[in-house]
Amino acid sequence: MKPSVRPASGRSKPSVPPRWRKEVESILITDAQLEKRILQMSREIQADFTGREMVVVSLLNGTVMFLADLIRSLSLPLRLDFIGVSSYGAGTESGDLVFTKELRLDVRGRDVLLVDDILDTGRTLSRVHAKIKALKPRRIKTCVLLNKSARRVEDVEADYVGFEIPDYFVVGYGLDFAERFRNLPFVAVLHPHVYKEGIKKLK
Repeated sequence: MKPSVRPASGRSKPSVPPRWRKEVESILITDAQLEKRILQMSREIQADFTGREMVVVSLLNGTVMFLADLIRSLSLPLRLDFIGVSSYGAGTESGDLVFTKELRLDVRGRDVLLVDDILDTGRTLSRVHAKIKALKPRRIKTCVLLNKSARRVEDVEADYVGFEIPDYFVVGYGLDFAERFRNLPFVAVLHPHVYKEGIKKLK
């Protein structure tokens, strides 16, 4: 069962640190919730991959914090590689996908765990999955921290999902807006005026 989250209200609402309050509207997923769920995910993955070495392929750059916590919870043999994909669009809208880094490891005949930070439209995961599949691995399993199904345009789902989230623009824990907010230790919702003003500057 994948946890479904939305900003809390009332006394249970986590407090946004003062330095971020002008830009961050609310905390969607706390660092404690992240830690607990990632440990659960690692156990699910380990149960599926027990006894076999796997290649973990992670998408740059948003996965870095999630990936680090995930693989530290895995006690099985693995190799790690990265693939770079950039979406050249304005603001929150996806543009054309360009591969900026190719895999270094040979995945032919191996078990692959493909890790991404967020699955929304599905365009990126679909393209990367197809690219890796063409390299003829034994099997590919996909793992994402966040699933935003309301924005899906491609018929793609992840095998392991951390949290189901509504259609909010989220940052933190590796996720960014204009390369900012990646260092937040939690997943947060931006004030609408922040990304609207940011999009105008990017155009």
